[in-house]
Amino acid sequence: MLIKKPDDVRSSEITPEEHYLNRRRFLAVAGGVGVAAAAGVVIPRLFGGNGDDGLVGSASGAVPGGQQDKLTPFEAVTTYNNFYEFGTGKDDPAKNATAFRARPWSVTVDGLVKKPATYNLEDFVRPSTQQERVYRMRCVEGWSMVIPWLGFPVADVLRRAEPLGTAKFVEFTTLMDPKQMPGEQTGVLNWPYKEGLRLDEAMHPLAILATGLYGKPLPNQNGAPLRLVVPWKYGFKGIKSIVRIRLTDTQPRTAWNDAAPDEYGFYANVNPAVDHPRWSQAKERRIGEFFKRKTLPFNGYADQVASLYAGMDLRKNY
Repeated sequence: MLIKKPDDVRSSEITPEEHYLNRRRFLAVAGGVGVAAAAGVVIPRLFGGNGDDGLVGSASGAVPGGQQDKLTPFEAVTTYNNFYEFGTGKDDPAKNATAFRARPWSVTVDGLVKKPATYNLEDFVRPSTQQERVYRMRCVEGWSMVIPWLGFPVADVLRRAEPLGTAKFVEFTTLMDPKQMPGEQTGVLNWPYKEGLRLDEAMHPLAILATGLYGKPLPNQNGAPLRLVVPWKYGFKGIKSIVRIRLTDTQPRTAWNDAAPDEYGFYANVNPAVDHPRWSQAKERRIGEFFKRKTLPFNGYADQVASLYAGMDLRKNY
């Protein structure tokens, strides 16, 4: 069976295999990381991780009220996006990113590490079977999706770089290329886009660098070729088209915190008890559903990540 289904994922929450494979056959493309859909999925895995962390598919499960998580259709995942480098409208990225060149690509890992390096994407990855993880994704505006990502733990990269004892934070930076990314010609944000995590957050096994979704390489509008996925945080933590990962001893400046610090905090943990100044966070609407559902603390991952914030005032550190 091509789709791994761990014990903690209910069969009702998984797209039927034949539908998933039909999507893969229809969407298979040559080049890049490549997907041989009819014969099986062969996606690069980075740094030889074993994938035995027990977290594959851990996002799925029943939510309050008896509702079930179902995968958001591929078409919605790839046409309803926040990616301001390609425009501020939800449909702008799919329209404006078609000519974006995600190859060749390099990623620099530096800062407070013993082994700084710049990797070509092809050197960055090693042929192997990559992990697939089904994660809830929550946007601050009140909508959410459930996406099957292909990726690897951020921790794999950080361990390879060997952080120094003084490193406390990880800063991520997006490509700065206004010719390819027309949104960077505007002043809507302070470019290039930057995002950050505490080092312990970045090292958590739920935090991944994604290279694909639904069994194929990331589409341009979803952050090709490499993006951050932190499922217990709001969607603006999902920085896309990453070119630099830097470790630092000070909290990094981030794009949305710079743009509107009263609305977008550094932590961005999903907290239904803290309203955004312009809307409530208590409920959300899953894309494709009519009725809203209750927003879960830490987006449903409290059992795994709440200990990271023990003793913190989560209303102040939003």
